[in-house]
Amino acid sequence: MLRRPWQPALLLLPIQSILKLLPLLPLLLALFGTVLGSQAAHAAHAADDTLRVGSKRFTESYILAELLAQTAAPHTASAPVLRQGLGNTAIVYEALRSGAIDLYAEYTGTIAQEILKGQPADTREAMNASLAPLGLGVAIPLGFNDGYALAVRAADADKLGLRTLSDLAKHPELKLGLSNEFIGRADGWKGLAKRYGFKQVPSGLDHGLAYDAVAARQIDVIDIYTTDAKIDHLGLRVLEDDKKYFPRYDAVVLYKLDLPTRLPQAWAALKTLEGKVDEHAMIAMNARAELQSVPFDVIARDFLASTSKDAKAQTQTKTQAQEPRRGFVAKLFGPDLWKLARQHLLLVALSVGIAILIGVPIAILVFPHVRLRAVVLGLASLMQTVPSLALLAVLISMLGAIGALPALIALTLYSLLPIMRNTVTGLTEVPSGLRMAGTALGMTPPQSLQLVLLPLALPTLLAGVRTATAIAIGTATIAAFIGAGGFGERIVTGLALNDRELLMAGALPAAALALISEGVFELIEFLMRRSRRAPLS
Repeated sequence: MLRRPWQPALLLLPIQSILKLLPLLPLLLALFGTVLGSQAAHAAHAADDTLRVGSKRFTESYILAELLAQTAAPHTASAPVLRQGLGNTAIVYEALRSGAIDLYAEYTGTIAQEILKGQPADTREAMNASLAPLGLGVAIPLGFNDGYALAVRAADADKLGLRTLSDLAKHPELKLGLSNEFIGRADGWKGLAKRYGFKQVPSGLDHGLAYDAVAARQIDVIDIYTTDAKIDHLGLRVLEDDKKYFPRYDAVVLYKLDLPTRLPQAWAALKTLEGKVDEHAMIAMNARAELQSVPFDVIARDFLASTSKDAKAQTQTKTQAQEPRRGFVAKLFGPDLWKLARQHLLLVALSVGIAILIGVPIAILVFPHVRLRAVVLGLASLMQTVPSLALLAVLISMLGAIGALPALIALTLYSLLPIMRNTVTGLTEVPSGLRMAGTALGMTPPQSLQLVLLPLALPTLLAGVRTATAIAIGTATIAAFIGAGGFGERIVTGLALNDRELLMAGALPAAALALISEGVFELIEFLMRRSRRAPLS
């Protein structure tokens, strides 16, 4: 009997009732609009003078991105923009295709297998012919091949007589720990297992963590890049690809075709890198990053100085090469701390704010309808089961953009369930006597909702916002995989370098932010309880 009058409640509810509960929402909407505007501006950047360089999420790609950016920097009107650690090939390629970046360092084998999917790609000319319809091109071979291979501990190789991949196939008892990208690639594990007849079922590991796992004897075989610095450092034996499964992975620049005409001077400078980086130089640069914790920008600057004829630059290189290894405190309180904190806070505040704007009205609308409520909350629950990276990848594909916009949408979707569920729960828990009292006093359904139900449901609703904020703070670290910033940048880079200190330098501030948010909500709840106990004047 009481449900039917509530049916039009949302349509009749004045906007002021929501704003009373959430006084900061207009500010959040303004900030969200600013972010959307900046994202939309990416599409209009095709004719500007800013060079945007991307990278994947492994050491070598970080270094090469810095190398490209620093080479072009003296020949651009504004400093190049670096979008580091953009995840796997699919994400960084989508960033290039959509115009979010202009170029990045790629490998011929990856282009042939992952991007062109078997189209003619035997030569660079064939690659360019196939890439041209996509508005992309390949140029500037850097001078080294960084191929895939499998490696084992040298002691095990000697003990078991392992020299080739065919030898490895005869030992199904050995445990394989392979990077998730390698397991899923067209030129990765499935084709390799078929070619050699491998029977093992590999475990998926982050590439950087796999080295620790094989050193600790938790696994026996890992996939490696042939320019990895830790191969010799950990005493690993690279197994010969005796059936020639892997193609060559020559490092090249994959770029937007309009780049040479848009930034001709920067392009001319980039072409001077052709053939300048051999395998020994690349291994040495990777070693400085992974074994000495030298920052990527310093490594790139030192390499460029070492190839310069300027004696002063050579002296500067020697000085920089002797820089002490950064400790944990230096990494934790690095110059990027406040920038990352600002980015992280903005992502969380905007996503939770928009989730409140969407979730609270929807919860009010479906609250009287049991079946509709179950369907809507079920859909919100289903969204929680979608892995973060999978959702981000789908959003990038749909939006044609990387950065803050897909990250904000993903975080907003993840925040909806606790807010909607707690709003419905809070409204359900209001005693029926109080509802009837409002009706007896002559309140209309919108007035009763605004003056009786929502105030009584507010503590439960606030608990949902609290949960959503905690979820958003943790999930926002994943946003760094698509260039959205935040403390996840340190975590992503730490994973790439297998640098535990850098990982902690990202995880601890995020944890501190979560604790601070819990303290703020505790204070709000305390003030609410206190105001309810205060005697009426």
